[in-house]
Amino acid sequence: MLDIKFIRENPDLVKENIKKKFQDEKLNLVDEVINLDVEARKVQMEADELRSKKNQVSKQIGALMAKGEKEEAEKVKEEVAAFSKRLSELEEKEPMLQEEILKRMMVIPNMIDPSVPIGKDDSCNVENERFGEPLVPDFPIPYHADIMESFGGLDMDAAGRVAGNGFYYLVGDMARLHSAVLSYARDFMIDRGFTYVIPPYMIRSKVVDGVMSFAEMDAMMYKIEGEDLYLIGTSEHSMIGRFIDQILPAASLPLTLTSYSPCFRKEKGSHGIEERGVYRIHQFEKQEMIVVCEPEDAMNWYQKLWQNTVDFFRSLDIPVRTLECCSGDLADLKVKSCDVEAWSPRQKKYFEVGSCSNLGDAQARRLKIRVKGEDGKNHLAFTLNNTCVAPPRMLIAFLENHLQEDGTVTIPKALQAYMGGKEVLVPKYNSVEKERKA
Repeated sequence: MLDIKFIRENPDLVKENIKKKFQDEKLNLVDEVINLDVEARKVQMEADELRSKKNQVSKQIGALMAKGEKEEAEKVKEEVAAFSKRLSELEEKEPMLQEEILKRMMVIPNMIDPSVPIGKDDSCNVENERFGEPLVPDFPIPYHADIMESFGGLDMDAAGRVAGNGFYYLVGDMARLHSAVLSYARDFMIDRGFTYVIPPYMIRSKVVDGVMSFAEMDAMMYKIEGEDLYLIGTSEHSMIGRFIDQILPAASLPLTLTSYSPCFRKEKGSHGIEERGVYRIHQFEKQEMIVVCEPEDAMNWYQKLWQNTVDFFRSLDIPVRTLECCSGDLADLKVKSCDVEAWSPRQKKYFEVGSCSNLGDAQARRLKIRVKGEDGKNHLAFTLNNTCVAPPRMLIAFLENHLQEDGTVTIPKALQAYMGGKEVLVPKYNSVEKERKA
């Protein structure tokens, strides 16, 4: 959400930004906000003037009564009553106008960083850099669900009977691998100086409104029936919500936090839920990074955050690349964002395994997260977030890149301690051989 003062003073810049995000249907909102703001300020000014007049005139009543000038006093009372009636009308109108302004401001997109490439959708995202050599072995790579099933490690049929599409049971080595990756990610981020946090997995609606756009909420969040609670789609929401209505001392910044949580998503929209496999699902787990910092430090932290994810995946011998999100692919609160994508030998292409975002002061403005500067004045913090790792989707890249021709899966050295010292996972049958015969 933008500062109303910025919109007042820079309506053309705000409109140009909307055009860059290919949301021309929102252009009229800028003028509507400005017009409503003019009206709201007039109402406020008239109300302030009336309160002042009412106070001044009210003081005359006692003096007139003391002099015995009852008739004059009654006239003044009538005048005060008229002031009160008009003031009541204005006090009723003012919050209604503010509500209409806020409703529009909540859907006007944040100002994007000048470095963001301009494009209509994710097809216009731009590759930044590759890390690690993307290799394709000389044997067929089975579909990830088939690899998991060769270890007796995935049961989606039972999950479908219990919960429907988009859910899964991980079993045995696959369940252990899933947990090992998360434990390693936790320690990886702690070793990088981040404070480990386990947050609430449900948040109130005022936090939801503070951390994401309505379109994102509608596509993602599960509402708890009969309560003012939502299941989190990512721990970022709960973690940023922790600082709602807080004034943080400047000396406490930056706050560098890493959180574990399950995540729940409706996945409503064009992508939908996968019928088979664990790429797009309703439930997953994630190790997240969150930074709350001074505005001037935000871009430096942005670079550090995505680099952490790249380093994590490379420590597991998984090739990755970073992909700069174009203007049309940025959610409305984001200033700048990039995806980290892992190499899929089976598909011979990269796929998203994490997303890093600088949200500027948008979340802080909505949630009233302020910093008390050294000068004693308050200003808004900047917030950033990034995925370290989110299994079981990450396991797709892991299994494909570590699968051997005999159907075994090697465990990189960094993960072996979390897998009880195992260097290789041995399947119940060879999924590669089965793929050859298929």
